Amino acid sequence: MQATEAMAAELWAAGVRVNCILASTIDTRANRAAMPDAHHNGRVKPEALADLALSLASDAARAVSGAAISA
Repeated sequence: MQATEAMAAELWAAGVRVNCILASTIDTRANRAAMPDAHHNGRVKPEALADLALSLASDAARAVSGAAISA
């Protein structure tokens, strides 16, 4: 997370935003096959991660840089 903050501070003047998505276990076919006995309810859907990434890349998040976001 310190690398994210350092990069964000260094690149802010150039108009580059740096954020980090800290994803827990992602609900994919491969993960379900690798961990068949695990509970799947708490896993993050790939679509949710994509929505978060798109949100961070949008103008609506133009003031967000240097953040570590748990998903």
